Amino acid sequence: MSSIIQRIKEFSRSPQGQKAIDSARRAASDPRKRAQATKLLGKLRGRR
Repeated sequence: MSSIIQRIKEFSRSPQGQKAIDSARRAASDPRKRAQATKLLGKLRGRR
């Protein structure tokens, strides 16, 4: 289990990981994208 966490840490420190993090932060700050994500989560929670 710790190897998965270690791989995630390594990825987040890499240039590619930083690019992914930056992209996710920009999407999270966009109100439209945030609404889409909330709607999707609501749908997923409703299936259970």
